[in-house]
Amino acid sequence: MNFVAMDFETANQHPASACSLALVLVRDSKIIDRFYTVINPQMAFDARQVKVHDITAEDVAAAPTMAEVWPKIKGLFQPGMLVTAHNARFDVNVMKQSLARYGIPEPHYLAIDTLTVSKKLEPGLTNYQLDTVSDLLDVQLWHHHNALSDSEACAGILLKEEERHGDDLLKKFVYHV
Repeated sequence: MNFVAMDFETANQHPASACSLALVLVRDSKIIDRFYTVINPQMAFDARQVKVHDITAEDVAAAPTMAEVWPKIKGLFQPGMLVTAHNARFDVNVMKQSLARYGIPEPHYLAIDTLTVSKKLEPGLTNYQLDTVSDLLDVQLWHHHNALSDSEACAGILLKEEERHGDDLLKKFVYHV
């Protein structure tokens, strides 16, 4: 499989408040590269969000904005390229809204949501949070709500589901963004 696993953390409840991003590049079913950055959302931080991911306004004060990060990563978000996230609706929306703040057009690519995949292929779990699914599939999640750890776990989940169920079944979950 070839794909990019993506995870955002946000400064507050607004989807355009991305404060960190991680991307994990998978080629031939192997992780070959990782990208992580904090992002200055140019918005206030909510104490509840800080408690979840431990990123503060001080941590991102000198960080690039999403408009400055985008040129470095936009090549990964092209038509025909596959991107995965756990609860992809959230991460896709954060990307879209964070770019829209700067007048950057929404990218179009293929997506697959490991949350949806897990719900369909692993019935009976008490919940389908990233840590629960990671535990079930014996995927390492070294720091939940750290974007890089979450992206690596998401990549691991998709690779395990491919191993267990095959490419053809997973293709049924792919959609266009």
